[in-house]
Amino acid sequence: MKRALVTGGSGGIGAAICRRLAADGHHVIVHANRSRGKAEAIVGEIIAAGGSAEAVVFDVTERAATAAALEALLETGPIQIVVNNAGIHADAVFPGMSAEQWHSVIDVSLHGFFNVTQPLSLPMIRTRWGRIINISSVAAIAGNRGQVNYSAAKGALHAATKSLALEVANRGITVNAVAPGVIATEMSDGAFDAETIKKLVPMQRAGRPEEVADLVAFLASDKAAYISGQIISINGALI
Repeated sequence: MKRALVTGGSGGIGAAICRRLAADGHHVIVHANRSRGKAEAIVGEIIAAGGSAEAVVFDVTERAATAAALEALLETGPIQIVVNNAGIHADAVFPGMSAEQWHSVIDVSLHGFFNVTQPLSLPMIRTRWGRIINISSVAAIAGNRGQVNYSAAKGALHAATKSLALEVANRGITVNAVAPGVIATEMSDGAFDAETIKKLVPMQRAGRPEEVADLVAFLASDKAAYISGQIISINGALI
């Protein structure tokens, strides 16, 4: 049984990924920043369905705290599947964007990727099998008004994905990014109404978290062993 860590696993897309990876037979570590109750509820669902899971709580922007939490997790074995899903929005038009809005978004999406993935990389390399999957956004590909910070963070994550894929390709490890468009979650509910989605998305609907989870699960499987360094969009033909 391979161990999978999903950061931001207590959110809408993260929870769907956790459930799907558990259904595929992995032991899932459901991460949350503050929402321990939500993470433990997802763990409870997984265990009730016959799966294996545990919850972990730490702030991915805090290097020392993240390292300590990961060190404790590694005591029971390597983590061979890492899904960097943690991310936040702090939207504002660029002239009115504060330094805190800029740094907070980049800290979670980009620095969080480093803080989580770097300590897990060498133990993963030693097993000569691994899957690193970074959850990005259509905003990193097409841009989006009011999200210069978010687009910058996710765009940098795309570049990191491609470079890391080259470094670990001969170790049986793949590194890919998944870039969702409009997905039906609590985060997007307030941003897009049904009519807006119909006009914006050619498929005239929002994607489901489970559809993103299905893609992540495939990339985490042996069937995707020759797919690496890719940015894979899932957006209903939006771009």
